[in-house]
Amino acid sequence: MHKILVFVAFGWLTLGGTMHFVIDVLSRYLRGKRVPGPETTLFFGLNTAFALGQVLFGVLGLLVARQAPDVLSQWPVITLSVVAALCWLAFTFVFLDYWEPKFAAAIFAVLIIAAAVTA
Repeated sequence: MHKILVFVAFGWLTLGGTMHFVIDVLSRYLRGKRVPGPETTLFFGLNTAFALGQVLFGVLGLLVARQAPDVLSQWPVITLSVVAALCWLAFTFVFLDYWEPKFAAAIFAVLIIAAAVTA
């Protein structure tokens, strides 16, 4: 059960980060929805860092889960994953106004905590 939860958690993080980047950054940039200025730069920078951070952490987690699944059962890795989930959740409440990233980060937090409990 632990192995399945780990793959689901990091797969969800990768998918969620990719979709966040495509929907909130790429589509708004290509459609020209935001007027150029400091606020737009901050919007694109925050959302890009948030989304690509999730994608990179998720892909790294998937690679480790595929190559060395026993590593993800150790407490330092579990602690790092839980802290990352809580940081993304805190980031969404502080910097992002809409609920979708909050929901995606909360799902990852629940999945990684469930994986930690089953380790």
